[in-house]
Amino acid sequence: MFALRYYGGAEKKGVKAMEKGEEKRRIVLVPFPAQGHITPMMQLGQALSLKGFSITVAQGGCNQVSSSQHFPAFQFVTIPESVPVSEQESLGLVEFLMKLNKTSETSLKDCVSQLLLQNGNDIAYIIYDELMYFSEAAAKAFKIPSVILSTGSATNHACGCVLSKLNAEKFLIDIEDPEVQDKEVENLHPLRYKNLPISGMGPLDRFLEICREVFNKRTASAVIINTTSCLESSSLSWLQQELNTPVFSLGPLHITASANSSLLEQDRSCIEWLNKQVPRSVIYISLGSIAQMETKEILEMAWGLSNSNQPFLWVIRHGSESLPEEVSKIVSGKGYVVKWAPQNEVLGHPAVRGFWSHCGWKRLKALWKEFQ
Repeated sequence: MFALRYYGGAEKKGVKAMEKGEEKRRIVLVPFPAQGHITPMMQLGQALSLKGFSITVAQGGCNQVSSSQHFPAFQFVTIPESVPVSEQESLGLVEFLMKLNKTSETSLKDCVSQLLLQNGNDIAYIIYDELMYFSEAAAKAFKIPSVILSTGSATNHACGCVLSKLNAEKFLIDIEDPEVQDKEVENLHPLRYKNLPISGMGPLDRFLEICREVFNKRTASAVIINTTSCLESSSLSWLQQELNTPVFSLGPLHITASANSSLLEQDRSCIEWLNKQVPRSVIYISLGSIAQMETKEILEMAWGLSNSNQPFLWVIRHGSESLPEEVSKIVSGKGYVVKWAPQNEVLGHPAVRGFWSHCGWKRLKALWKEFQ
C-alpha cells in the first residue's frame, strides 16, 4: 500500500513523479537520529522500495538502524558526525539542532558525491527529515530534487509554521494576556495560542529561531506529512495555502510498512506476561525513548496505576532495577516493567485495552484497534 494525497489545485507533481518510472531510481533518505523520526523514515523507505526504488540511507555514527537484519535491500552509508547525539542532553534540543545543521553540510555533500561516483547519476530524490534541513544544500549543489518528511502530525507542522513568524519579545508579553491565550490561531480552529508547543524548549528567542530554520522550505519540491486526510484535512489545507509547496499526506506510515527499526533492544518477556492476562484488561504505558521523569512523577504514576486496579505493562527506559523501593512494591502486585517493548506487537495484543502515551502515531493505531 502506497498512496499519496496531494493538497493543492495544480497538477500532481513532485513526489507523485516517483511512481512514474523515471530512469533515476535511487532515493537517498536522511533521517534525524531519534527513534520517533527514524521509524517513519524507514517505513517510508520500505514503501518506496516496494515501488521499485533503490534506497540509500545516510545516517550518523550513533543511533544507527540495524541494516542487515531488517533492511537487507537497503544501502546504508555513514555521514561523519559533526555533533554526537550524546550531546543533545547537555546542549538541549534547540542548541543541538542549531549546531548539527551548521556543521553537517559538507559531510552530506561528500557522501552524495561518493554515491554519484559509485552508482552513476541515478539519484531521483533526496528525502530528508525536516530537522535535518542542512540536507537541502547538498540537494541544491548536485541539482537533485529534494522532499521534506515531517514525521509528526499536520497540526504540529502548522504550529511550527505559526511559531516561525512570531516575535519572541512581543509574544512573551502578549501570551500573558488571558484574551491572547484563548484567541484562536487564524484559520486553524480550534487551535489557540496557548496551545502552541513552546513548553520545555528553552529560551523562546532561540526556539523561534530554530522554527524559522526548520519550517523554511527553501527549494524543496514537496513536503510529505505522516498523516491522513480523514483526521487532518483542515490543517493540511491550511499548510498548502501557507507553504506554497505541494503537500502530500502519506500515512500513518506504520500502517503502510511494519519494518523493525528499533534503536533499543526489545524485551520480549512482556509478550509472555501479556499472554497470561485477561483479554482487554491491560493498561500499556510508554512515554517514548527520550522523555525523562523525576522520581516523584514515577511514584505518582505508580500509585495511579495501582489505584486503577488494572494490570499494567510499563516501559521505563532505565529499568526496574533503578526504581525506588516503594515503586517496585507497587509494581510487583499488578504490573510488569521493561526497558523497551516491541510496541506494534504489544498494541496488537488481545490483552491490551488502554494506552498511556506521550502522543504520536502509535496512539492512533491503538485507537483504531479499539474501534474495529
